[in-house]
Amino acid sequence: MPDQTAESQYAAAARVPLIKSPGLRVPPPVHLPPDIHPLPDSVTPYFVYPYTLEPHILTVESSRRTTLAAHTARREAYLHAREDEHEWRRKEALRRVAPGFDPAATLVPVRAEVGEAAKIDVMDQLVDQLARMENDS
Repeated sequence: MPDQTAESQYAAAARVPLIKSPGLRVPPPVHLPPDIHPLPDSVTPYFVYPYTLEPHILTVESSRRTTLAAHTARREAYLHAREDEHEWRRKEALRRVAPGFDPAATLVPVRAEVGEAAKIDVMDQLVDQLARMENDS
């Protein structure tokens, strides 16, 4: 194996002195006092939990959850109604272009009323409207 210090790519850095940063220092060792309290034989007396807060917290939590569920239900209903309204508007726009159009069903042609039957209906409507105008005055 060849001499690594002479042929190494870091050979020039081997002669650079290291300078320790003044911000970094080794902390002084910790000296414990001789009269430190040792751990007790059992720590179970330290784990005493008073169950006085628990019913209050559970009540608040249940009311929070019911409120959250009500808000979620209201939001879902609003989004569903908005989606239905959007779909209804889209279908109405399609029906204006093609009357009788229903994308869920097959398009069936409907015979338009033309001729005598349509004229009679218009005449009947006109007569009824004139009769109403006479009764009002």
